[in-house]
Amino acid sequence: MGGSAEAVPGVTRAEVCVVAVAECFRGDGERLCNPIGTIPMIGGRLARETFEPSLVMTDGFAMFTASCLPPGVNPYRNVDGRLELDEVVESWNPYPQMFTVLWNGKRHVMMGASQIDRYGNQNIACIGDWHRPRAQLLGFRGAPGNTINHTTSYWVPNHTPKSFVEKVDVVSGVGYDRAAALGPRAARFHEIRRVVSNLGVFDFETPDHRMRVRSVHPGVSLEEVQEATGFELAVADDLDETRLPTTEELRLIREVIDPAGLRTTEVKN
Repeated sequence: MGGSAEAVPGVTRAEVCVVAVAECFRGDGERLCNPIGTIPMIGGRLARETFEPSLVMTDGFAMFTASCLPPGVNPYRNVDGRLELDEVVESWNPYPQMFTVLWNGKRHVMMGASQIDRYGNQNIACIGDWHRPRAQLLGFRGAPGNTINHTTSYWVPNHTPKSFVEKVDVVSGVGYDRAAALGPRAARFHEIRRVVSNLGVFDFETPDHRMRVRSVHPGVSLEEVQEATGFELAVADDLDETRLPTTEELRLIREVIDPAGLRTTEVKN
């Protein structure tokens, strides 16, 4: 159960987002939790430190590690001129090995989305016409393989009609409509579990896999969420507020996982 405003006063929007991200990984068990971005990393580590202790996490380099290193901390420390790992290593995970994990579906990745549409198609490649884009972004990266081979969630720190769009300019990550069009082999392992933004939490648990508002963050109205979205959202019958962190979760966030407060660089209160 989450905490209440009375039990944990002074909770920030960023900390609510961290908990919402952590909840995306609930039930994953012994899977690679691969969150990309500051708040996703904090949320993934919070999940492992609390309700999903079997999650496997990387140190951001080439190791699976049992240590809960804060984001931005280099796991290597200098000891008398020698570099030593300041962490408990569970396994070596060089870059090629990550693809073995990917193809076997034993991974839940949380990516960013410069644009996302009602069926979960994601764009991180460019804005504008493909032949003459207004802005060049990251490119396709691993998004096509991610979305076809294992569970994917998204983190969007700035929820506006420019990020939640009627139609993405370029498809990087494959949405439910396109996965279905590709046939049963493509749709077999396709799962977009959640989208978390600075305004709420969304899923695709509708008959046509259309994006649905699952919860709104405290202080945010459903009307605000819809106004910030470039398409009509489905709404859960049991729509609620995103839960607040418990007292213990708040301690872990503030004292153990993110003592430097990097979470506030992505979401202001």
